[in-house]
Amino acid sequence: MYLNNNQYLLEGGIDPLQLGENYGCPLYIYETSIMKKQYERLVNAFDLKKLKINYACKALNNISVLKFFKSLGAGLDTVSIQEVKVGLLAGFRPEDIIYTPNCVSIEEISQAVTLGVKINIDNLSILEQFGSMYPHYPVCIRINPHIMAGGNSKISVGHIDSKFGISFHQTPHIHRIVKAHEMVVEGIHMHTGSDIMDIDVFLQGAEILFEVAAEFKDLEYIDFGSGFKVPYKEEDIETDIEELGEKIGQRFKKFTYDYGRSLTLMFEPGKFLVSESGTFLVKVNVVKQTTSTVFAGVDSGLNHLIRPMLYDSYHKIINISKTEGRQRVYNIVGYICETDTFGVNRKMTEINEGDILAFKNAGAYCFTMASNYNSRYRPAEVLIHEGKDYLIRERETLEDILRNQVNLDIFGEPKSLQSPMSDKDSFELENSSSAEPKTLDHDI
Repeated sequence: MYLNNNQYLLEGGIDPLQLGENYGCPLYIYETSIMKKQYERLVNAFDLKKLKINYACKALNNISVLKFFKSLGAGLDTVSIQEVKVGLLAGFRPEDIIYTPNCVSIEEISQAVTLGVKINIDNLSILEQFGSMYPHYPVCIRINPHIMAGGNSKISVGHIDSKFGISFHQTPHIHRIVKAHEMVVEGIHMHTGSDIMDIDVFLQGAEILFEVAAEFKDLEYIDFGSGFKVPYKEEDIETDIEELGEKIGQRFKKFTYDYGRSLTLMFEPGKFLVSESGTFLVKVNVVKQTTSTVFAGVDSGLNHLIRPMLYDSYHKIINISKTEGRQRVYNIVGYICETDTFGVNRKMTEINEGDILAFKNAGAYCFTMASNYNSRYRPAEVLIHEGKDYLIRERETLEDILRNQVNLDIFGEPKSLQSPMSDKDSFELENSSSAEPKTLDHDI
């Protein structure tokens, strides 16, 4: 979104206020031009012949978005069998999908085997079960490098206390299982966490992964995960992708030379590719002045965008209905019956009821984490591609909320409220024509 002649516009000069009118608010909007720019930036950062970018679809899993990344040449990173199936429906070949679940049953993993996708295993128990069932099906192994990386403890997944991956100290156990079942290990993988700011920390994890990878002689690829940080505000820190590409690329070339054969370097970015492409529009329901705070209450809440409440994440918020005027400070809050705050002490153009606010960086982990809490409908999604807007998800209705509920018809008609008087009192009242009417406490 950019400002042109005091008007905010999207790709192709599209007016976001008009989109709000056409599709209603709240509304998620995604721009493919930004997705493409981020994808090409990542690809161009690496001077390698064999590089594979697998889009981590948990960030934004609309099937139209998946189709767009397929058109760019991306593979797909999935974490559930449902994501695998959506990826196949989007047109990805099984060999271009890597399935990296966590704490799932062997039954779910068996479904992935049936579908023919790449399997990434992250614990010794499942590795042993998998080896006994599918000894000749190639696998990737997820290693935990014990690296604390990421902008928040809830999204740092490569440290020693994380549930993700097999500790690199347990490599001898991996070898025993692989040897016992004559398994084929085609890849080694790690993912340290999201919002990586320190490239040297990432490189430290890479060195550990290279040490582990050197012990497996039949590899086809090494997967370094992702977690690249994007900016959320002016002068914010972001991962220097060009520096990362240069340093990792050089080190990877040396490793493959020493390894004695060409390998594919893989990454699985999600947030990096789609975060900045997304804009979330909401309408201001009420401006509420208290003794200490001015609240702008909007027609959305943590049911649509939970990241600020869950991760203390920052999303820049703009009043796109007014680009000029005096500035005031607001707390932007939602309509959920719970503490539901999007932003505190945000300075912006004065807000009036009915104004449209735009949340930036709304492309990753926003709609995908939405819910029907308070029986609210999830919003519509719109994709802007080559200057045109396309509806890619309809707004939900009450029918959607009730679709899978079973409305039991076993309780009969609801009983009317019973009078607290005794049966005798009731009989006397009903059969006394001369008695004065009795006034009951519960009568209104």
